[in-house]
Amino acid sequence: MNAILGGMYRTWLRRVVKLGIAMAMAGGLVTAEASMWLQSASRDYVYGVDDVPEAPVALVLGAQVYDDGSPSPFLAARLEIARQLYAAGKVKAILVSGDHMDWGYDEPGAMWLWLNDRGVPAGRIIEDHAGFDTYDSCARAKRVFGVDRLIVVSQAFHVPRAVALCRHLGVDAAGVGDTTMAQFHAPWWQASLREYGAADKAAFDVLSGRDPVFLGRPETGVQDALLQG
Repeated sequence: MNAILGGMYRTWLRRVVKLGIAMAMAGGLVTAEASMWLQSASRDYVYGVDDVPEAPVALVLGAQVYDDGSPSPFLAARLEIARQLYAAGKVKAILVSGDHMDWGYDEPGAMWLWLNDRGVPAGRIIEDHAGFDTYDSCARAKRVFGVDRLIVVSQAFHVPRAVALCRHLGVDAAGVGDTTMAQFHAPWWQASLREYGAADKAAFDVLSGRDPVFLGRPETGVQDALLQG
């Protein structure tokens, strides 16, 4: 009896292992396909600060803000690119989009202050307080703020996904990615590796065609900023 039970257990275990391997391979294939799509869809639209074509608006995607309200180095590096784009006349307005789901945590507010403190006029900075992820930020730029063409700014490992999503959602997007934070090797590579998982989510968002977590009514902040000349 023990021999029979042992044989049944080994057979069951082999089947479980085979199923696990098959599922892992299928998941890996989906991730690879999603990553290749993001790279392909964005390949011709990623630039440096100096050679990116002009656009009315820069969209800066949010990242961590510290308890004292200051942007993390990764976010500050994104904001510095946006500041340079504005100073060079590449954009006329900056849309800062990030997480403000909790009252005490305000990514767009911190981004606004950083840019304004460094010379970007208050009327040229527009806050999107419901940019809870990249897909939402791109969708809201189009559907809430009425932006048809923009330069999306993030870290270099993130920009292909941001450009691909914005373009899929009907925004003529180019991208500029920060590389200065690569000096922090561990967090840079950890974030780069997370992009593989983010590619799966991007594919789900595109295939589902979901609405942003919060859509709300159209806002005129970007148009008002651009009317300043």
